[in-house]
Amino acid sequence: MTKQTILKREPKMPRISSILISVLLLMVFSGCGSKSTIVLLPDPDGKVGQVVVATEGGQQVLNQAYQAVEAKGPKAPPGEIVVLNPEEVQSIFAEVIAVDPLIPVKFILYFLLNSNELTDESQDELPQIIKTVEERNSTDIVITGHTDTVGAMEYNYKLALERAEIMKGILIANGINGDNITTTSHGEGNPLIKTQDDVEEPRNRRVEVVVR
Repeated sequence: MTKQTILKREPKMPRISSILISVLLLMVFSGCGSKSTIVLLPDPDGKVGQVVVATEGGQQVLNQAYQAVEAKGPKAPPGEIVVLNPEEVQSIFAEVIAVDPLIPVKFILYFLLNSNELTDESQDELPQIIKTVEERNSTDIVITGHTDTVGAMEYNYKLALERAEIMKGILIANGINGDNITTTSHGEGNPLIKTQDDVEEPRNRRVEVVVR
């Protein structure tokens, strides 16, 4: 099932995974008699999953972006499904959307053959990474090093770790707190492009920087 996002019209409620929706609704209803409005939002890539809004009185299935249904209590059946426009959702659920956690951003930077030196194109990406970290005030940055399949496996593990550490050093030199950065190495074990052994593949000579 696609991990899906819903909104409930209650103060300061975060977005909730569709997998938990039925259970959470029953918990909410058992503690209060107020009505709730549930809205199904698309994922950031535009995909839409499915949410079942269930009470003792019946259920409604939301499976299209911005569908909404009102639930009036644990025993009453959910109301009719309506479709809101994005502007209405933003207006009604502004407080909920404001507390929604940011989606992690991933950058991929590439290296020269058998080297821990970034390509010119990847050098140009560095300011955007710094800007993203600063704008998010991120305290969780993960840098993972990778290589192609040229060379021994042990050597490639060390080279990939060197690449991750080089990238960490660049971030620290630009004012990013090193305590917020984790470095790891996959060596040649997790290629972006699968190849046979001892194959030069520029897209596998990389680090992946995830900023949360």
